[in-house]
Formats: sequence, C-alpha cells, structure tokens
Amino acid sequence: MRFLLSIFLLLILSNAPAAGQSSTLPVKPPLTVMTDSSGKVDVRKFNKQEIQSYGSQGEFIYDDVPPQQQSLWQQFWSWFWRAIEALLTNNVSGGFIKYLVIGILIALVVFAVIKIIGADLIFFSKKSKTVQVPYHEIEENIHEIDFQEEIDKAISTGNYRYAVRLLYLFSLKQLDRKRLIHWQPEKTNHAYISEIQNEEHRSGFSTLTRQFEYIWYGEFAIGKEGFDAVRYSFEQFNSRLS
Repeated sequence: MRFLLSIFLLLILSNAPAAGQSSTLPVKPPLTVMTDSSGKVDVRKFNKQEIQSYGSQGEFIYDDVPPQQQSLWQQFWSWFWRAIEALLTNNVSGGFIKYLVIGILIALVVFAVIKIIGADLIFFSKKSKTVQVPYHEIEENIHEIDFQEEIDKAISTGNYRYAVRLLYLFSLKQLDRKRLIHWQPEKTNHAYISEIQNEEHRSGFSTLTRQFEYIWYGEFAIGKEGFDAVRYSFEQFNSRLS
C-alpha cells in the first residue's frame, strides 16, 4: 500500500511546474506590414475603345431590353386606360363609374344581338311606323293566301316586317300540310310549337317563332339585309320539312 502511494505522489510531482516557472503561454510579437521598397508603381488604365466594343456585344449586355418608343396612338390609349383605372379606383366616383361602364357594355351587347337577328332598333325615338296589313290577322287563312305573290309585293314596297309575317304563316302552312300541327286561326304560336313531336323541327320552329315575334310584335324596323338573313332561315327550315 505504501508502495502504491509513493508511485502516485511521484506522478503528481513530475507533472507540476517547477518553482518560479510561469504557467502562461508565451506572447507572440505583433504583425508588421511590409511596404514596397522598390519605389516604382505601375499605374494601369482601362482601354475605353475595347470597353465600348465589348459593350456592343449581345453576350455582354445584362440589362433588360428598353421598351420600344410608343406611337402617339399607343400613348393615347395608354393614357385612356390609366384614366379609366383611376376613375374606377376612386372612392368617391368609382362605384358610379363602374356601374355606368357595366350598363354601357350591356347596352352594346343588346344592340349587337339586335343587329345580328336583323332588326333595326332606334334608341330614344318613337316606335316604327305602323305596318299596313291587307286584312285582319284573325281572318287570315293560310290556305287561301298566295304567299309568293304577297311576299314579292311586300318586298317591292319595302314592307319587310310584313314579309317576315308572311314567311312565318307559310311555314305554318307547311307544318299543317305535313300534319305536324293542326292549324287553327285562334291558336297561339307557342301552342303550335308544343304540337310538334319531332325535336329537330320543334327546335327550328321555336327559333323562327322568336325571330318573328321580335320583329312583328316588337314593331322594330328591319332592312333588306336583315330580311334576307331571316328569309334564309325560313327557307332552310321549310326545306327540311320536304
């Protein structure tokens, strides 16, 4: 036991620093900057011509391509849409302007539809002149009318609304002749539609009925161009019945 304690003390004493010896690390000397002692400095300059030549090459252009110069017409429309955007986002007038623009767009769509079906709607004016009908509607007998003669007569006098009515009555005559409907003067147009069993014929005649009622009962004027389009629709329908 004494022998082990002696060895342990010897190990401790051998690792202990000697008396008077400092246990801190040695201090390193400060770093110094060495200067060029040659005394000669060669100042180099950039070659402007070479820089310009590199700048003109596409692979050295890193900026975005500048926008093209707008024409006066393009500048006008840019200003116009900015003004519209400013009006719509304005807290005071924005709501009113928004609904006004929506109303104008709806009016334009309605006007376009009217033009497509061939009617000539005149805004802010009185209704079109009353069409003179040779005989009362209730007394019309589709089996006694010479349609070709009456249609030609209406066209020659520019009475296109009445010519459309004659086209509609002639189609009723064709439907009755084919026993697809049972014609009676007192029946309504939509009653005839419900009588047609063939889906294709019913859909076609329903379209013709809307055109006829819009032009005839709506009392809207129709020109020659619009009449020609409506007449073509009736002729196509009648040919499918043959």
